[in-house]
Amino acid sequence: MIHLTSTGRHSDVQRGGGSLRRSPFELIMNQIRRKRAASDRKPLGRFLSRDRTGIPEDREERGAAEGAESECDAGWGRVCVFLQRLGKKTDSRSLNLAHCDLTATDLLELATLLQFLPQLEEMDVSWNGLIGGSLKALTSHLQHAGGVRALRLCSCRLDAEDLAALGEALGCVPLLEILDLSWNSGLGGGALQGLLGKLPPPLKELHLVSCQLNAADATLLGGLLSVLSGLCVLDVSCNPQLSQEVEAFREFSSSLCHAASITTLRLQACGLTEDGLHALGGSLHGLPSLRQLDLSCNRGLSGGLSHLTLHLSHLTHLQSLDLHLCCHTHTDLQDLIQALPSLPALTELDVSSNKEVGGALHPLLAALPLTRMRRLPLNSCSLSQEAFTALAVCVPYLRSVDVSWCKVVGGHLSLLLDALQPAVLTELRLSSCELTTEDLQHLAAVSRRGLLSSLLVLDLSYNASVGDEGWSALFAAGGLGSLQEVDLSLRPLTSAPCTAWLPALLCALPPLPALTRLSLQRWTSSPRDRKQLKHCLRKRSVLLEWDPPNKDETSSFKSTNQESPEE
Repeated sequence: MIHLTSTGRHSDVQRGGGSLRRSPFELIMNQIRRKRAASDRKPLGRFLSRDRTGIPEDREERGAAEGAESECDAGWGRVCVFLQRLGKKTDSRSLNLAHCDLTATDLLELATLLQFLPQLEEMDVSWNGLIGGSLKALTSHLQHAGGVRALRLCSCRLDAEDLAALGEALGCVPLLEILDLSWNSGLGGGALQGLLGKLPPPLKELHLVSCQLNAADATLLGGLLSVLSGLCVLDVSCNPQLSQEVEAFREFSSSLCHAASITTLRLQACGLTEDGLHALGGSLHGLPSLRQLDLSCNRGLSGGLSHLTLHLSHLTHLQSLDLHLCCHTHTDLQDLIQALPSLPALTELDVSSNKEVGGALHPLLAALPLTRMRRLPLNSCSLSQEAFTALAVCVPYLRSVDVSWCKVVGGHLSLLLDALQPAVLTELRLSSCELTTEDLQHLAAVSRRGLLSSLLVLDLSYNASVGDEGWSALFAAGGLGSLQEVDLSLRPLTSAPCTAWLPALLCALPPLPALTRLSLQRWTSSPRDRKQLKHCLRKRSVLLEWDPPNKDETSSFKSTNQESPEE
């Protein structure tokens, strides 16, 4: 009985905090607690004050703040989980979900997460064809993303209902500056009606590339432009029916004056004819700020370029004029040559893929402000030997040289290379030029002298006439430290071994830290060579374009490298 009483008393004392006897473990722990610095201890004031203040208002405010903070953290966690599931990085300002195979369910989940992205400025859900017809699930929550400045919905199979839903929601994003709806064929035929009067005035860029816009849409476009006084970029390229009816296109052209701030106008492959160009030319006086004009890939302009050149004098700030692949006649080029002196700010002129250019290159170069020119592509222009020689006068000032598909280059590349200035050229395209081994050796010598140290793009494709010594010399020369893209592919239905010069390429790859694309299509090699190349690029983000090995290569390698059972 006495034993039980003393045990109970000892337990009572311990619970009261006055233990009569402590274990060695407790003594050690007490010493450790006393030695801890004050900075290492958790602040208890917040928890103690909650028990001692006795002020209900303070407790409620603190509880609400902590609850809101906890909810915000949980919401951001949901955003991170959603993006990680799609293989995308988290960014509170930019939401990029392009090429994610989003479904309507995913779109609805994304919409509920917008409230946790108050700093969002860019949203891209392009190339998700499964969300077509269900865009309202996203637009109904756009009020939570009022700070969005760029919205891209390319190739989502949007229809008229989607565009109507978008139009109703645009009032919630008053800061929107970029709207890209390109590659949605369902927008043609009047769907633009859903945007009339809905586009925010601050809009600076409108992209409607390949939307199957027709003559009726040309009229609607005019209505959209009438309220976009701050628009800078308008791209309606690849809509071949847009200028089908002259009156509708004339209405669109005349509305351009309402957007006098336009700096870039792209009408590539819009089915333009002489009549359409006449309507557009008469409106150029209302675009004093225009700096880039793209009318390329409109074959119907053949023989009618004078409708444009008569008005080019109004574009005193024009820097880039693209007229490639328009079937220009000799008369067209003469009209262009007469208008070029009125374009003092011109730095880029693209008349490539027009065969008549080769016979008019001399007067064309004489009319250009050569010291200002930075880009003058002449690929597929049927250059003569005389014209090719004349081009050397312009080369020292160019940032890009493109004479692809000009057979006169082969054996005479030194005419251009000797005119280069150090660290000026950023792009060199010599595809299908019948280059020789000597041409590549001369290119290697130029690279060794540092004249190509700023080169970003090098296209030497379709030049099977170059020998192994030429390829090896180029890669062994060095001096290409800025290179980003290299194309050495052969023509389709051809092939050649690269075993002789591949070691030089492998040695040249480490000093090319900026490389992002390497194309070696139709070159054949052994599996061992392929393995070495892939091993050399294993830790780099380089797109390697190389055909899969054929059966002959694989069987040949197995027959000579198969291990015996003993090994």
